[in-house]
Amino acid sequence: MTAESSSVSSDRAKTTDRITRAASSARGAGDEALFRRIVESVLDYAIFMLDDAGRVATWNIGAERIKGYRADEVIGKHFSLFYPEEDVQAGKCEMGLAVAAADGRFEDEGWRVRKDGSRFWANVVISAVRDDDGELLGFAKVTRDLTERMLRQEEQAARVVAEQANQAKDSFLAMLGHELRNPMAPILTALQLMRLKGDDRSLREQEVIERQVRHLIHLMDDLLDVARVTRGGLVLKRGRHDLREIVTRAIEQASPIFEQRHHHLRCDAPSAPVMVDGDDARLVQIVSNLLTNAAKYTDPGGHVEVTLREDEGVAVLEVRDDGIGIDPRVLPRIFEIFVRGEGNPHRLASGIGLGLALVRGLVQLHGGVVEAHSAGLGHGSSFTVRIPLVDITRPYVVRPELRIEPAARPQRILVVDDNEDARVLLMEGLGAVGHDVRGAADPADALAALDSFVPEIALLDIGLPVMDGYELAQRMRAKLGEATPRFLALTGYGRDNDRARSAEAGFSGHLVKPVDLPRLLAVIADLSDASAG
Repeated sequence: MTAESSSVSSDRAKTTDRITRAASSARGAGDEALFRRIVESVLDYAIFMLDDAGRVATWNIGAERIKGYRADEVIGKHFSLFYPEEDVQAGKCEMGLAVAAADGRFEDEGWRVRKDGSRFWANVVISAVRDDDGELLGFAKVTRDLTERMLRQEEQAARVVAEQANQAKDSFLAMLGHELRNPMAPILTALQLMRLKGDDRSLREQEVIERQVRHLIHLMDDLLDVARVTRGGLVLKRGRHDLREIVTRAIEQASPIFEQRHHHLRCDAPSAPVMVDGDDARLVQIVSNLLTNAAKYTDPGGHVEVTLREDEGVAVLEVRDDGIGIDPRVLPRIFEIFVRGEGNPHRLASGIGLGLALVRGLVQLHGGVVEAHSAGLGHGSSFTVRIPLVDITRPYVVRPELRIEPAARPQRILVVDDNEDARVLLMEGLGAVGHDVRGAADPADALAALDSFVPEIALLDIGLPVMDGYELAQRMRAKLGEATPRFLALTGYGRDNDRARSAEAGFSGHLVKPVDLPRLLAVIADLSDASAG
């Protein structure tokens, strides 16, 4: 060791001793050796001393654990070694010492750098150390690693942001559904009225319009259903159903696209019932979506096969096609929302990647699983659904189709809707079967109409101007008293909480636009029967 290095080492030791003695004196304590042992044994905090120039003078085991340096690697070096380069260039180290020297203490949180170059989030306290005469000897520096706490806070903040985004998405989807359903409602009603009147001069055009409107309705329903399934807001109306009947109904729903593309469809099902516990409408939706998906991705004239069987207490439904197949890169994500199979520019260009995402969600709600298989592009694909079987406890009952017939008990009905086309056409459809109908474009007109017309049933659009349908119902109750009609909500909002709110408001039914005229007439007939009974 040279004389110069020996002198530096001696000066460093003297500085360390002076700082330690000053720290011991400042705390008013007596046993300096005990103090040293306590500081050096602390594991969770980096506790060390700096000289008045910011060079490391002491080093404890906690500092080595947190920062990664041994004492012999760091003592004598400037503490800027622990700061990111951008903080060093910004003068953060000098500023911290200056504040501590002036105020006695400086506290900060930020990124620090370990020996291996990794960063950690630290809370740092720098305290000035002075002798009995007030001369600045150096600084005591305490550093705590708060990376885990910071990460937890970031995760919590991310969850809050994600929840807010989901709520905003759900609100947007509900509003989108409402706004899109409003113009479709009068279109569908107009078509049904044309058929009710026997207008057969444009049957082909009517069929095209109705098919496209129902396609839009299907897309909206899928989008809203996916949102409900994702957030756990979709509730199944459970019952025991024969999957053979479910498959038959699904084939009927999907038949237009099979006929359009001249596909060959084969169905193989057992002769005995295949009973499952679930929501029949949602089960039909599962199979129909799989069939529609097969049709879209199979070239005209292709083959689609549906097989149904039982396997050790599980119903197994498989839909196979000889279509374009699934790219191996897409296959692991095929059930994610907005993911679509690609690969054939001549395939049917429709759909936005909702059908299979909805299938997976609905299958899982039924306690089952769905899997996709494909040998690659050009080799077709298959989708297999497995749902637990149940014992047969009652026969499956097919519900009859609704038909438009003259009202058995004509009612006085008030229709309140600010969409003129929807209001006028509904009034015409209700009047055509014998009901006495009045209409109002807004709440003020509706309340004024009560002076000369006391309805037995009031169809109220919820999204009305000035006041919504709920407030209008309250005003009507206050005005009519015992003569208050039964209320039906007619709205584009169809989420579960929307239905719950209308029920809490005393509405007898919640109809989501666009409403099939036969369905509306059936609901009104049920209310009439209940009133008569």
